Amino acid sequence: MDFLRPASWEEALAAKAAHPTAVPIAGGTDVMVEINFDHRRPEYLLDLNRVGDLYEWEVGEDSVRLGASVPYSRIMEHLRAELPGLALASHTVASPQIRNRGGVGGNLGTASPAGDAHPALLAAGAEVEAESVRGTRRIPIDAFYTGVKRNALAPDELIRAVHVKKADGPQQYSKVGTRNAMVIAVCAFGLALHPGTRTVRTGIGSAAPTPVRATTAEEFLEAALEEDGFWDNGKIITPSVAKRFADLCAAACNPIDDVRGTASYRRHAVGVMARRTLTWTWESYRGARRASKGAA
Repeated sequence: MDFLRPASWEEALAAKAAHPTAVPIAGGTDVMVEINFDHRRPEYLLDLNRVGDLYEWEVGEDSVRLGASVPYSRIMEHLRAELPGLALASHTVASPQIRNRGGVGGNLGTASPAGDAHPALLAAGAEVEAESVRGTRRIPIDAFYTGVKRNALAPDELIRAVHVKKADGPQQYSKVGTRNAMVIAVCAFGLALHPGTRTVRTGIGSAAPTPVRATTAEEFLEAALEEDGFWDNGKIITPSVAKRFADLCAAACNPIDDVRGTASYRRHAVGVMARRTLTWTWESYRGARRASKGAA
């Protein structure tokens, strides 16, 4: 195994172009596990730890450009207001040591359906900034996952950053695991309300071959909120609406039985998480609405 260690982003792109099979490594929280257990033996490892701009982020007027290697601990500390769903997901990532090393770029590159960041990125409507010596493109998160541990990157492309719109409404994240730390998700669920466009987005992890959205559930909830004037009147969502949303989220899953949980349990758990996160996010929305009226 050859070890490539570029000192700049330009050198990294040139190395990836010369060695398309090279496996990028930054935090190493996924790659090193596979290597240590001899599940993977790449010909080349491409170490990105000396590429400084991968560890930087920029908060714009409408969105955040998050470098691929920004550690989860930094997201939790500095971007909680702008990216609340991703910050909540970051809290559930392994241990403090891993959160200080791992970043969103690694989750995206590995594209495991159990990656903790995926549901939050789907719910927020993120875009992946991919680059090669041929140029740069932005891949919508909905088009990024192409199969089990497969993504839309070309062989010579690297993930440089993720663009995530700043939250314009409440976001939530929930994860089921056997314990709070050092655990792979049995299943996970992210939800984001977007009052500006009166839309809802979801993200489901570890309950299908790829991370997925529950688009039918989203469409149902958007119609229900609009039809009954919930966005304007701020009333409590009825139990029947919450239950139907939860059932549709569960139906969006295509899980398997494995050592972490059965397919039926995963469907049930996603439904429970969907109902609970809807309750939490809607209460936050109602609270913010009351506060803005009081201030006025």
